[in-house]
Amino acid sequence: MVITSKLPEIGLTIFSEMTRLALQHGAINLSQGFPDFDTHMELKELVAKYIRAGHNQYAPMQGVGALREIIATKTRQLYGAIYDPATEITITTGGTQAIYTAVTAMIHPGDEVVLIEPAYDCYAPIVRLNGGIPVYAALDFPSYRIDWDAFRRLINSKTRLIILNFPHNPSGAVLSAKDLETLAAILRPTPVLILSDEVYEHIVFDGLSHQSMSRHPELRQRSFVINSFAKTYHTTGWKVGYCLAPRPLSDEFRKIHQYMVFAVNTPIQHAYAEFLEDNQRYLSLPSFYQAKRDRFLHLIRKSRFRPLPCHGTYYQLLDYRQISEEPEMQFARRLTMEYGVAAIPPSVFYHRGDDHNVLRFCFAKKEETLNAAAERLNII
Repeated sequence: MVITSKLPEIGLTIFSEMTRLALQHGAINLSQGFPDFDTHMELKELVAKYIRAGHNQYAPMQGVGALREIIATKTRQLYGAIYDPATEITITTGGTQAIYTAVTAMIHPGDEVVLIEPAYDCYAPIVRLNGGIPVYAALDFPSYRIDWDAFRRLINSKTRLIILNFPHNPSGAVLSAKDLETLAAILRPTPVLILSDEVYEHIVFDGLSHQSMSRHPELRQRSFVINSFAKTYHTTGWKVGYCLAPRPLSDEFRKIHQYMVFAVNTPIQHAYAEFLEDNQRYLSLPSFYQAKRDRFLHLIRKSRFRPLPCHGTYYQLLDYRQISEEPEMQFARRLTMEYGVAAIPPSVFYHRGDDHNVLRFCFAKKEETLNAAAERLNII
């Protein structure tokens, strides 16, 4: 049997590789982006409540009505954006499925898609699987800001879509209101669409506010805004997300969605709908995760690692040049095997493997986990 792979160069993701290495060597896993603490007890009880109430069959293709309604309310309150829950909000099986669906709906063979590097590892494969051509715009290092002049030069008649991811994984960078205005001015004379991956929307620090594409009326009309409940409610294993998009884009999105998954977990959708009624459960996240970031940085303050600015997500980049000149992948493996702490090398998020001698550490962990990891990092 001869199999011609559509992704011949793709193997295990870096997350799987580093987690496997961490398990093999008994390392503290600060690589993969999930908490080691549990979700809210009330949320678990709500899932059980709706299972017992008999909500165990297919949900509507577009999602449970009560969940779409409260998402619409939340988005209006946060960003002043009006989305019709009947026609412009679709519940998905996590953020990645929403990204795949949006790209599949919009990209035809030969279309160019601009990716901001370092880029989360699923973006380019999804583009290529749909016949698209990834085009790369690297964030400036070490600020991780967009060079808008260089970005502007990438836009041409073949450009169909831009994929943004802010708050940004892996750097923790966030956009400003000025960034949105600049982007709007660049795209104004074009038909280019935006896919905005905003799964960390509630994890923004230092008094800053999340600049969603939904917030800007002009950008909103050309954007698929992708979100997820995983990062917000510490439920990465439940895989429930959603897509906000104006009616013409949502119509095309749903054409694909109905044949990809059709419907999403019914009792969990009902549970989220009720849980979202208390907005403090997501409005409290900035202070919750900023305290964890600050705690982690305090614990490693005497180490030879040097932190880069992190204004969002639950990842911290650490510069290790005072320790080693090894490439990121090599140092990440040695850190795991010899010192017992696993991290992610951001070089894997560049198509050419750009290496800045930094590693990404996830601080969405219990205090005892951070304490133990810091003890090991401090002796290097």
